[in-house]
Amino acid sequence: MDSQELLQAYNAGERNFSGLTLLELELLKLDLSDANFSQADLRQSRLGRTHFCRNNFERCNLSESILWGSDLRNSNLKNAQLRETDLSSALLSYANLEQANLVKASLCGANLNNANLANARLIEADFRSNADQRTDLGDANLSQADLSYALLSGVILRGANLAQAVLCRAKLGKDYRPGSFSTDLSKVNLQGADLSYADLTGVNLKEANLTGADLTGTLLHQANLYHATMPDGQRHG
Repeated sequence: MDSQELLQAYNAGERNFSGLTLLELELLKLDLSDANFSQADLRQSRLGRTHFCRNNFERCNLSESILWGSDLRNSNLKNAQLRETDLSSALLSYANLEQANLVKASLCGANLNNANLANARLIEADFRSNADQRTDLGDANLSQADLSYALLSGVILRGANLAQAVLCRAKLGKDYRPGSFSTDLSKVNLQGADLSYADLTGVNLKEANLTGADLTGTLLHQANLYHATMPDGQRHG
């Protein structure tokens, strides 16, 4: 099925595209909400600025696709393949990305507020805020997610759950580019997280919970640790 055939089917009322091979589609600035693409193969598709609200993408392969500025709010992306996918400025609030593969994905300026990213693979993912919009992971569930080497400078993580997450060598320190922001980790749950050799320079960790966290080689220069609970359970002054 090509792009035109899919669009015709959708406009005729079809919503089930589960399991189909739909490689290299071009569906830009359209409304394809409330559709089922579970287990479909959408690799290398151009889907920018398209509305996919409340869609089912469970186990869908969207690797190397362009979803820049697309609306994926409340969508199910559990176990989806999103390797090297461009999700810059995408709307992903309340989306389910549990166990999704987002290795080397670009999420710059994306809104992931209240998204579920538990056990997701986010190795080398790029979350850096862009000039127009800060990446928002506020109140997101990132428990046990692998964020090794991820770029998180300037990201809003206020209230997020990063318990037992792996942030080995992740960069959360202040990005000194013009117009950049400090990373907000205030009130974040980092219990048991691996922050070894991560860069937390200038990060706001006010009231964060670092109980049992691994801070081996972690850079904390100029970080705000006011009332943060440290790995030994003691509260910082």
